[in-house]
Amino acid sequence: MTPRRHSPTHRRPANRPPTLATLAEALGVSRMTVSNAFNRPDQLSPALRERILAEAKTLGYAGPNPVARTLSRGSTGSVGLVLDYPLTTAFHDPATVQFLHGVAEGCEERARGLSLVPRIAGRDAALVHTALVDGFILYCMAETDPRLDAVRERGLPYVLVDHQDGNARRVNIDDRGGARAAAEHLVALGHRRFVVAMGYDNPATTAAEAEAVGPYHVHRERLAGWREGLVPAGIDWAAVPVASAPIEDRETGRIAGGTLLDRAERPTAVLAMTDLLALGIMDAAAERGVRVPEELSVVGFDDIPEAALATPSLTTIRQPHHAKGTEAVRLLLDADVPTTVTLPTELVPRGSTISLPTEHAPGGSTVSLPTEHAPRGSTAP
Repeated sequence: MTPRRHSPTHRRPANRPPTLATLAEALGVSRMTVSNAFNRPDQLSPALRERILAEAKTLGYAGPNPVARTLSRGSTGSVGLVLDYPLTTAFHDPATVQFLHGVAEGCEERARGLSLVPRIAGRDAALVHTALVDGFILYCMAETDPRLDAVRERGLPYVLVDHQDGNARRVNIDDRGGARAAAEHLVALGHRRFVVAMGYDNPATTAAEAEAVGPYHVHRERLAGWREGLVPAGIDWAAVPVASAPIEDRETGRIAGGTLLDRAERPTAVLAMTDLLALGIMDAAAERGVRVPEELSVVGFDDIPEAALATPSLTTIRQPHHAKGTEAVRLLLDADVPTTVTLPTELVPRGSTISLPTEHAPGGSTVSLPTEHAPRGSTAP
């Protein structure tokens, strides 16, 4: 049947927005035909589709309502990524950027969109409840975060990343093993005066206290790993000082580092929760004329690109940020996948750690650098 031409009587009243029905009536075709022009163009002849789109432009009709279309299909084609901080922080943090790239790659491989659900004060749970997604990936959230309850209430599939929940699919790394390797590395170099640097204004003053009250799985696991590496060497875990400052960026490390380095008994080694914190500590050391690594050894965690470029290059624990993202998407969308994935970590010795100098070594003796560790100035990747 040839569609009849519209006449002025088919025009919508000026005060009413155009709808799919308005357009169908104006063209004298069915609503399904109009819908196909936007959603299934292969079902129409090119000429008919062009007529429909031209009339839609004339009437100011942009296409079917995406919310209504989603409800009718029962699928959005999009994954929701719930972040624990504002988007400006997420796009600034190198480790998170690599993770986001992995999530984006996983979505692209499966022809899925990606919706970011950031932290916005007073609207956290509401953003989760209204997100048009088929499932969620939750990245590094506290166990008490109300958005986790909001996700569960939605009844959609979800995957936790850097989180501990025995009832959910999750992707983690070997935080504890990596932290233990960092502590053992420093112990093997002869260090005995340790401090710990954390972010987010942690109220703890000692490492033992921070481990006991930490709200984040990642923090607790890394603290536990450091403890397991230090206590066998005779280090009193309950006496290891902790300092922190707002957020978890380089400036936070500089502030926390200043607090730790200004102590009456200055440490010879720092264990930092992240590379950004470690780089900030090195900034604080430079401000005070404390030489790294001659007078202070520093170890980070993450192996962000800046770690290898620092002067000296930063000894750190490498973790697979990108793989965490791709694995999270796989667990969320694919069939026949495991409940839990734990990715490996790796010690990367570089120039920010060396054997403890003679005047600081226990008993006044020089401690030799173990052969399995890179020498000072190493440019290990």
